[in-house]
Amino acid sequence: MAEKAALDQWYCIENLADVPQGGSGNRLLGVDLAIGRAGKSISVSARGRQLPVRQRYGYLWTSLGEPAASDPPAIPEAEESDRRYVPCGAFTVRTSGLRIVENFLDMAHFPFVHTDILGSEPHTEVAHYDCEIRRDVDEVWATNCTFVQPRAALSAGGALKTDYMYRIATPFVTVLYKTCPMATDRWDVIGLFVQPLDPDRCRAHPVMFLIDDAARLADLIGFQQTIFLQDRIILENQRPVLLPLEPRAEIPTRADASSVAYRRWLKEKGLTYGTTLGEGASAA
Repeated sequence: MAEKAALDQWYCIENLADVPQGGSGNRLLGVDLAIGRAGKSISVSARGRQLPVRQRYGYLWTSLGEPAASDPPAIPEAEESDRRYVPCGAFTVRTSGLRIVENFLDMAHFPFVHTDILGSEPHTEVAHYDCEIRRDVDEVWATNCTFVQPRAALSAGGALKTDYMYRIATPFVTVLYKTCPMATDRWDVIGLFVQPLDPDRCRAHPVMFLIDDAARLADLIGFQQTIFLQDRIILENQRPVLLPLEPRAEIPTRADASSVAYRRWLKEKGLTYGTTLGEGASAA
């Protein structure tokens, strides 16, 4: 069961367009949810208790606890009028939700998992990048990340040295800023909202906010879904399924600086749901 540090977070649980009129079910942190919809009004309850609800970025958010923030993490770029909103579906994955966030941060797997898309041999080295826990906003950031990519985005015309920034806004919400082929002075923005169903099972909700007014929506979605489905094969075969937080449980390399910071940040928060430390945890 989830501890207070996990309960007191905002979680994305559904795309608003997929919430039917009337009643429907959902799940979060091992708890069954009931969603009710009448027109644009949506409610969420669990165990006979009404839960807080927010509608942000085209998604439904809720919490089983008492989040410190009044709203889900802000993504200012999502409000820019010239960006295309591209929701990419929901993927159920048999792994810890924290594993998915960590995989999202990992550039080292690009040439081997996303071959000839996000990476290729012999360009396998992850150049030095900067990573920090920003105490003023309580987020993990990785900056000055670069990688040579054969096809960094659907709009890319060829191989491109791509700049990245990673932002982990909450333990289960992460945002990627990457080189925009259509506007070199701006970033393409990709959000990954992870919904932990159980410690070892989750749903991932990827969404893009792009500067691209030419590509077909179906092609943009297909490009991102291809990448995520390649990741899912790896994620469902990782062992242990839960994220290890014990010292020396997994040996990091220089390329894993963001993972090291992320795990340290989780331990500081006391968040153990979906980790090997949380297997015996009880609800707060």
